[in-house]
Amino acid sequence: MSNLFKKIFSQNLKPEPQKGPQGKPHRGKYMPDEKSPADERFTKHFILNGGKFLYCVDMNEVQESFDNILLENDWYENEVFCIDDNLAASFKGYNLNFGKSQEASFLLSTCENLVADDGSLLICSNQIKEKKLKELPQDFVIFATTSQIVNNIGEGLRGIKSKNTKSIPTNITTIKNFEPDGVSKDFMSYGSSAKNLYLLLLEDL
Repeated sequence: MSNLFKKIFSQNLKPEPQKGPQGKPHRGKYMPDEKSPADERFTKHFILNGGKFLYCVDMNEVQESFDNILLENDWYENEVFCIDDNLAASFKGYNLNFGKSQEASFLLSTCENLVADDGSLLICSNQIKEKKLKELPQDFVIFATTSQIVNNIGEGLRGIKSKNTKSIPTNITTIKNFEPDGVSKDFMSYGSSAKNLYLLLLEDL
């Protein structure tokens, strides 16, 4: 897995739309092959969507990358929107104030799945309760693992259902656009504002 990500990040991942001989769309140089592994497809789509990707081989690298995010954005000692007590405990060494205010500097959360087909993140009430995306801070920091990568949204939804047999989570939605001033047009998050998103991805396979 680590060799895959080194290969991906050694490339310049800017899309270059081209036309084939009959005017049909031609797959760009940096677009993932339709039959390529799910992790490769997710990574390339996510970056092309504008997401900020930080691949980590262990929790020490996760903490280092998180520290760099705080430094880059001057978020030390700021308020953070986070409803996951376990996650807050994992990042407690930065003098952050964990709460649920919409005025927080950024949201810190996990997600349900990472969707390979379009580079989106699948979230639900487990992460954001019943809040709409537009009611949350503009900046997201998401912690996820490579085992959470699925091929498509349908696979992710089936996984949510199988893990929550007694009570299926509500407010299931996707985050797909990570460009400033962008607007998501995905049917599961239609009309919601795009988010500036950092992904801390931990290798666990």
